Parts: sequence; structure tokens; C-alpha cells
Amino acid sequence: MVMAAGHGTRMRPLTDNTCKALVEVGGKALIDHMLDRLHEAGITKAVVNVHAFADQLEAHLNSRVGGPEIIISDEREELLETGGGLIKALPLLGRAPILICNIDAVWTEDRSELETLISVWNAQKMDELFLLAGLDETLGYAGAGDFNMDVRMNLSRRDGDHAPYVYAGVQIMKPELAKGYKLEKFSRNKIWDESLKRQKAYGHVMQGFWMHVGDPNTRDEAEAILKEHG
Repeated sequence: MVMAAGHGTRMRPLTDNTCKALVEVGGKALIDHMLDRLHEAGITKAVVNVHAFADQLEAHLNSRVGGPEIIISDEREELLETGGGLIKALPLLGRAPILICNIDAVWTEDRSELETLISVWNAQKMDELFLLAGLDETLGYAGAGDFNMDVRMNLSRRDGDHAPYVYAGVQIMKPELAKGYKLEKFSRNKIWDESLKRQKAYGHVMQGFWMHVGDPNTRDEAEAILKEHG
């Protein structure tokens, strides 16, 4: 699932006449960066939720050449945030573990970070697996870190001034974790907290440099980094 329904308020003026998902970084729309990564990792089908400038985004997706196959989860009437958006999309996602991606997550890589994350997934012990970036290996992130991680890859929330790892905008989760939640606005953090309590939330640290492309200045910096990386 690709989370693409946000307004992109912090990205203005670039989002005055388009949605955040269609803002270009290095000549390619943010959503295409993510969809191309998914295709390269062998993902054949992607559910994309839409809200702001939905017609424009759907037209763009329909014009794409190559995979993955796109299925639209329509939030035109109401933006449901990350949790509600997932609940609405569940009937389209099937019963297999779900790879959930934010469109504003961009990174450099020498080998597929998504393929590696998928290879680390272990359904016997994990309910959720998060792609992480080291706190010092980020651009566009102003926080103090999101997670601590022990030697078993188990995650816990930051409990002090800093935590060494940042959520990099991609995770794998079992769809059954969403059972019992109503179709309403809520953050996926609620689901995360339950997995963290059960010690069923795990992390994998990416090798590339991670960028949260959430505003015009970061967009410009990200373009330069991607160009330098080739």
C-alpha cells in the first residue's frame, strides 16, 4: 500500500495546484520514486489511497508504463489519516502481509532496500517490521529519533532525549492487526503501540541515506543528493 492521500500543506507553494504525491524530485514524481522501488523489488500490485487532487493523481497513475498494477482506495470524501486509510483499503489488500509505504520517503541505495526488508520479514515471530534509518543518516527529519532497538531487533519507543533510529516511512505488517478498528480518522501509531507492547515490533536498519521530502527546501536538497549518488 502506498499512502498518497495527504494534502502536502508543508510542501506549498509546490502543492498549490497539485498533490504532494506528484511533486517532482529529480524530474520524477514522488509517487513514481516509490512505485518504481516497489516494481524493482518484485511487487506486482499496489493499492494507492487518494484524496487531494485525486483526479489528477489517478490520471497520472493511469499513464504509468510498467508495474506495479495500481488499485485506487478512494478517500475523496474524507481524508482518513494513516490508520483509517489502511482500514478502508483492507478489502483491497488481501490476506498476505502488507508492505506500507509513505510517498515522501526517498533514499539512496546500491541494492534494493525493499528487497532486503522483505527478506528479513519473519512471520513466525514478527507482527510488524519497520525500515529504519540511523538518526545521523537522514535529511528532512527534525526529531530526536523514534525507536530504540535491542540485539534481537525488537523495538521500543524513545524513552529519553534521543533515540538512535528513525522510522523511514516503510513497514511490513500482518493485516489481522487492523481487525477491530473502526473506519474513522486515526493514526497507525495506535496499531504500532499494541505491537510494541507485545514485543512483536521489529526493526531493520537501511544501508542507504534516507530523506523525508516534506517541504520545498528538502526537495531541493534531495535532488542534489540523488544526482550526486547517480
